[in-house]
Amino acid sequence: QVQLAESGGGSVQAGGALRLSCTRSISGISNYCLGWFRQKAGKEREPIACIDSDGRAKYADSVKGRFTISKDGTQNTIYLQMNNLNPDDTAMYICATAPCPQDLTSWGAGGFSKLGVPFGFWGQGTQVTVSS
Repeated sequence: QVQLAESGGGSVQAGGALRLSCTRSISGISNYCLGWFRQKAGKEREPIACIDSDGRAKYADSVKGRFTISKDGTQNTIYLQMNNLNPDDTAMYICATAPCPQDLTSWGAGGFSKLGVPFGFWGQGTQVTVSS
């Protein structure tokens, strides 16, 4: 079982910045991406960024130019640098690892399971709150 541990959430004022971290418990999943989703109150979970083992990143339009995803040399820790935050960024931010998507918008749509068998994994999430 793969475990993901997030850290770095918190409260910040609009215009501020936060850096989230996520560490995956095991390696050797070379064709898997690591990435971030967020879930706003009362809304569905949405993918916002992912990165593959070669460092290629994809971003949702809502965060492009403000958020940067990166990874360390171990391939098992990723970061999400979030700049110029605004109240609409308030959400639970959830780390995930799964096969890399062709299209980020559809990543995780099935919850990373098929016939009840998981093929991707989720973290518990870390709350980010941006006040105006």
